[in-house]
Amino acid sequence: MGIDLDPILVKHKTAIKEFSGNTVSVDGYNMLYQFLSGIRQQDGTPLMDLSGNITSHLSGIFYRTVSLMEEGLKPVYVFDGKPSPLKLRTLHERRLLREKNEVDLEKAIADQDVERIARLRRTINRITPSMIEESKQLLEAMGLPFVQAPSEGEAQASTMCAESLVQAVISQDYDCLLFGARKVLRNFTIYGRRRVSSRNIYVSVDPEYIDLQENLSSMGIRREQLIDMAILVGTDFNDGIRGIGPKTALNHLRKYGDIYSVVKEKKLEIPDLDKVREIFINPDVSHDVKISFQWPDVDKIRSILVEKHNFSENRVMPYVEKLNNFMEKGTQSSLDSFF
Repeated sequence: MGIDLDPILVKHKTAIKEFSGNTVSVDGYNMLYQFLSGIRQQDGTPLMDLSGNITSHLSGIFYRTVSLMEEGLKPVYVFDGKPSPLKLRTLHERRLLREKNEVDLEKAIADQDVERIARLRRTINRITPSMIEESKQLLEAMGLPFVQAPSEGEAQASTMCAESLVQAVISQDYDCLLFGARKVLRNFTIYGRRRVSSRNIYVSVDPEYIDLQENLSSMGIRREQLIDMAILVGTDFNDGIRGIGPKTALNHLRKYGDIYSVVKEKKLEIPDLDKVREIFINPDVSHDVKISFQWPDVDKIRSILVEKHNFSENRVMPYVEKLNNFMEKGTQSSLDSFF
């Protein structure tokens, strides 16, 4: 998902507590995908309740979000709205890849290839409308605000950061920088020792942050030029130019100034160029967002997690207590003044 700007970005390892006190927008789709991919049983199947309903997303929303709050972060989830028509190609490619992995999984099961079965299962993820609705219901029960974006959730989350409604965005995608997020926080829900099933090794994953202005200054470009670089490499909304990676794209923008000059000098063709640039420069977002944190509804949390989805009450309730403690700190003067 998104564009790989990794080779040219300045990133900093950090600790989550370093952002204590910050209100952060959370790219909801991105996080749910992480939860569905990473919160799995040993054989690669997602967590499920006794009726066979997938619950990995609810586990992530509840336990990992409360863990972030324990470190002092105040999360605001943002959910996708209607995708841009230009993104339909990307969504189609993802669907084809998932279908291929499903076919490969059937063969791996037939071959009794345990390692391959587990790895393929982790790649097959569907975020359904019911999962989104359940996630919203759980967040509401937890007393946490969420925002429904008119279109791209990461654009909405990033705009909230650009407009200082929040201090940073939690997302794995570098696209947030293109949308103007001042700080992007990565690996904030998946840090620690992680197994790479395809290579059968363990790696250490550390939380890190990326500062937009620091990177623009380091590269000697403006955000519009960063957007132009991304379009040359390829985004969710357009195919890139074959043979142009991040470093080459950066060199072109430094030399020619903007993508129109690059296209002219290099005799390139980029379909829907103006429309793709407009998606990043003037995204379809709401500028009238209100953030309000509330007391958790204990009975509703218990109903969703314990009664409906068979979560352990003995594990859930201590986290509910942590939620209460977090809100109580915010009411030493008043909820509104704290948040």
